[in-house]
Amino acid sequence: MAHYAFIDENNKVIEVIVGKDEDDLDTLPEGFTDWEAYYLTKRDLASDCKRTSYNTSQNQHLGDGEPFRGNYASVGMIYDSSNDVFYSPQPYDSWTLNTSSWIWEAPIDYPDDGESYIWNESTQSWDLV
Repeated sequence: MAHYAFIDENNKVIEVIVGKDEDDLDTLPEGFTDWEAYYLTKRDLASDCKRTSYNTSQNQHLGDGEPFRGNYASVGMIYDSSNDVFYSPQPYDSWTLNTSSWIWEAPIDYPDDGESYIWNESTQSWDLV
């Protein structure tokens, strides 16, 4: 079993499905070289289809395997074809994308005092909830 993300013309993930394992080439329909190409023919609104791994988060594999495409894709995420990774849209203008973890980071670390905070973009600080 594998997961596949459908991507629109703006590189945004529009759907994620469970599909055939990428190594299951015995059942691959004739005329196709991989499951990404096959599944792409099933969605008119998609301009691309890429396999994604639910075992990958923050560019780390949750088990013993290799991380795959940065993060597990979900609807609304961005696919960066230059780096072959999925990441969330930028949450705030001041946040920067960490290209090691493929996660957005605030300019100030989240407080580590056990309390709950929310980012305040106008003050560039964490506000206590």
